[in-house]
Amino acid sequence: MAFYKDGWTRRRLLTTGAGITAGLAMPHVFTRGAWAQDQAFCNNPSGGTVTLGFNVPQSGPYADEGADELRAFQLAVKHLNGEGDGGMLSTMQPSNLKGNGILGKKVAFVTGDTQTKSDAARASAKRMIEADKAIMISGGSSSGVAVAVQSLCQDMGVMFMAGLTHSNDTTGKDKRRYGFRHFFNAYMSGQALGPILAEEYGKDRRAYHLTADYTWGWTQEESIKNATEALGWETVEAVRTPLGAGDFSQYLTPVLNSGADVLILNHYGGDMVNSLRQAVTQFDMRSKQVNGKDFQIVVPLFSELMAQGAGEAVKGILGTANWDWKLDNAATKAFSKSFGEEYGSPPSQAAHTCYVQTLLYANAAETAGTFYPPELIKALEGFEFDGMGNGPTLYRAEDHQCFKDVLVVRGKQEPTNQFDLMEIVKVVPRDDVTYDASIFGGELGPYDAKEC
Repeated sequence: MAFYKDGWTRRRLLTTGAGITAGLAMPHVFTRGAWAQDQAFCNNPSGGTVTLGFNVPQSGPYADEGADELRAFQLAVKHLNGEGDGGMLSTMQPSNLKGNGILGKKVAFVTGDTQTKSDAARASAKRMIEADKAIMISGGSSSGVAVAVQSLCQDMGVMFMAGLTHSNDTTGKDKRRYGFRHFFNAYMSGQALGPILAEEYGKDRRAYHLTADYTWGWTQEESIKNATEALGWETVEAVRTPLGAGDFSQYLTPVLNSGADVLILNHYGGDMVNSLRQAVTQFDMRSKQVNGKDFQIVVPLFSELMAQGAGEAVKGILGTANWDWKLDNAATKAFSKSFGEEYGSPPSQAAHTCYVQTLLYANAAETAGTFYPPELIKALEGFEFDGMGNGPTLYRAEDHQCFKDVLVVRGKQEPTNQFDLMEIVKVVPRDDVTYDASIFGGELGPYDAKEC
């Protein structure tokens, strides 16, 4: 048996690849946009290649997520160009992807480092658009970054296929016509997780929030507070913490004297790893009893990458996830097999959403028969698809938010290996997390294309 790095075996890879659907889905009939070929727009590709820009945190507190996003982007380009085993090109339905690039042009890419900072992210995206002629920008791992780059792309007439961004604002008050989000949001986490928290911990609970002090943390805190308070929980305190704080001891010290019996960590990436490990190991919170109840810790947005970083501290911790490589469907198996053979480890949810976004952009171009952004936008608005790992999925036209099933997950008590750290507690149907598009406000803006 051949072993890949980090101990993930070829046998596991071959097993997860079982049951892959052979061949491409039948083409989706679409005739709009043929007239748009000669329209002027930013970075209309005139040669034999089309360039995509991948803007990820290669440094900063979300760098682990960014590294996995970049792996997925590279794999998506490989598959679009007809290299490798094709991954989810073989499972996506409906699909016009042919595995010969995009509209017959070979796909190239450039990268940028967001540094998990909005200003740095805008600068790198602008450079990729102006200097490298990128026709689409993708990436994420910070909602502050996503909102900033999405606004820039709207202004420059370049499509933004958001990577990992979980703030309600991304497709709410800060939504843009040229931006699309495949990832779920904080509201969906609250709606999916709230009933499980009440079922497992009861409805008579007092919660203390530590919250990353930027757009994602604010909306995550609000969404979890609304969901838990509706079930009978009381919010004792909500404290904002700076992104990349590193040491959270000054914020954790007051928790056990507050009367709270649940700590909710609205943190992600390296911040979540650090705050959870300190809460469990340094402050030994999970061994305490408060108000006659066992003290609990909740991480509303969870991932396997964060679980790996937090180690033993994740055991028993509840949260939500957008996707997990252990889901039992053909698309997940196809993607996990491709990613594992390429990199020696299973993909994260960050990797999954970035891979999917790249294929969705390419398919919109093939469907519209042009790179003209207004026609690609129209091809994505209201697009319903399957075979991408999340079950039947809708890209809602009103706000460009994807709606699909949401996972409630828990840190495993007895993991079988270093990649099998989370168990799926419940797959919450998309109807249970769907909301009216008007509740978070915002305006998409015009379709107008423009020259750079």
